[in-house]
Amino acid sequence: MLSYSAAIPLSNHALIRLAGLIPARRVEHHCRWRRLNPSRQALLVLAHLRNGDT
Repeated sequence: MLSYSAAIPLSNHALIRLAGLIPARRVEHHCRWRRLNPSRQALLVLAHLRNGDT
């Protein structure tokens, strides 16, 4: 389970858009699998880019 308790001042649209782009990128780079689904991966990416969180 993944949870992110801090608020990120970004729109829900940004999260949905990035989550939509991730599967195409995975196919392009021949990624076989990822532990996280695209929406969770997008949340982590946006949190890192916005706040520098790891």
